[in-house]
Amino acid sequence: MKQKKVRVLIAKPGLDGHDRGAKVVARFLQENGYEVIYTGLHQSPEQIVNAALQEAVDAIGISVLSGSHNYVFPEVMKLLKERGMDDVVVFGGGTIPEEDIPPLLATGVKALFRPGTPLEEVLEFMRENVG
Repeated sequence: MKQKKVRVLIAKPGLDGHDRGAKVVARFLQENGYEVIYTGLHQSPEQIVNAALQEAVDAIGISVLSGSHNYVFPEVMKLLKERGMDDVVVFGGGTIPEEDIPPLLATGVKALFRPGTPLEEVLEFMRENVG
């Protein structure tokens, strides 16, 4: 019996127009056996969660470079809970100040990766936490 591929949604919220890092992570995960859905730019938390529901994903990766991380991550976590999707693993990355990481993790976000994180760390996280 063929094993189901883990489905991962990669999202770029808000007005941030720089998506190179998100695309690099998406491609890397795809090359390592994950089924990746990329939402494109300028997604709201509602659009991200709706796409996750429609695509029946196992995880959501959110890239934030605009400084809106203190809004985006808690809002996504709240919406997931409201829709009964507590089992979806949320992780992210971007220019998130070190002092903002603990409160974001307290909302249920499983991991936050800062610029310069080796892609192998993201892959290790995925293998240990998703599917």
